[in-house]
Amino acid sequence: MLQTAEILAVGTEVVQGEIINSNAALIARELTGLGLSVTHHAAVGDQIEQIAAAMGEAAARCDVLIVTGGLGPTCDDLTRESAARCAGVPLQRHPECEEQIRSYYQKKLHAGPMPEENLNQALLPQGSQVLVNDWGTAPGFRLTVGGCELFALPGVPRECEVMLRQRVLPWLKAQMGHAVTVERTLRIFGLGESAVDTLLRERMLALKNPTLAPYAKTGEVELRMTATAPTEAEAVALLDPLEAEVRGILGSAVYGTDTASLEETVVGLLRERGLTLGTAESCTGGLIAKRVTDIPGASLVLKGGIVAYTNAVKQQVLGVPGPLLRQEGAVSAPVAERMALGAQAVLQCDLAVAVTGLAGPETDEFGHTGGTVFLSLTDGQQVWTREAHLGTDRARVRTMTAHTALDMARRYLTGLDVSGQDIPV
Repeated sequence: MLQTAEILAVGTEVVQGEIINSNAALIARELTGLGLSVTHHAAVGDQIEQIAAAMGEAAARCDVLIVTGGLGPTCDDLTRESAARCAGVPLQRHPECEEQIRSYYQKKLHAGPMPEENLNQALLPQGSQVLVNDWGTAPGFRLTVGGCELFALPGVPRECEVMLRQRVLPWLKAQMGHAVTVERTLRIFGLGESAVDTLLRERMLALKNPTLAPYAKTGEVELRMTATAPTEAEAVALLDPLEAEVRGILGSAVYGTDTASLEETVVGLLRERGLTLGTAESCTGGLIAKRVTDIPGASLVLKGGIVAYTNAVKQQVLGVPGPLLRQEGAVSAPVAERMALGAQAVLQCDLAVAVTGLAGPETDEFGHTGGTVFLSLTDGQQVWTREAHLGTDRARVRTMTAHTALDMARRYLTGLDVSGQDIPV
């Protein structure tokens, strides 16, 4: 059964960034939708040794290799010769391809006599199946290399797309039968992409179906799980034990499956438990409350938010004592705690979260450097406080502070350690 696929773009212009390889994104989407696991994208310049080597390496790893580009008539169009070298076969002239090339040139291009070098495109690896190109002069081909099916398509995006849909996908569908692909996404906060990779690398490398693939987002990681099977139920049966295994490894850092965000998770948990939330924000300027109100149904759980950016507002609205502010500084654990308690009292909410910090890059008079943030959560009976150091990029500090505050609420609502110390290192 065909399971894995790779994509190889041929062309120095792609390698050097002169053109964007939009073909790879299209091909990857289509192959994934078909049930294949796309495991690798690569690009290689116009040198026959490098192209042949890249083809051979990919063919040894995957079941299907889609090669784009290098099928034109000029001396730097080397995909045909490279594929032949990779497979250990000679090139063979196809008279029917020559006729098609002449016909297309005369009927579609209207450019006078056709240069004879265009007929170089009719030289294809011996044993390959011609993929007729009715939308250009360069035919594609399918060639078996070891246990891999190599498809060569034109690099021109319009031709590549139609050739993929008309010549490649139908063949693949026929070989794969009626396979069903099911995807599931685990959302992770508290572990970076490299940490997730370290914890799961051995498992990810061993998997073919289902597969695991981490994707870094701002402040968090998505872990995409994909399984292919004859039926949806069978695909789900492959994913369920893998998800349980991954959750066992990553622990409480996994905050949801197929959920859009931390705020969506928190709003859902608050609604399930019939609890309300309030916020007191300094360095985030209302970002936490904004993210919560982005979620439909937030009006049922969010009592309100207070932006206490200055010490005066911290004192007058939240009741933070002036002497405490002068002694500890606005950026401190005691002030964060009093802000949380003050927000709960003012907003009459079940849970209140408060944040105060330096978004960066400045250092305050108490020696706190940019990116230092204190966060507190209270339920009226207990107060939990965390200290974070988030760098000096203001946007990132604010985003990560909001992430952390929402995760503290998520942890409280699910009975986890609010401090986050139970996350694997």
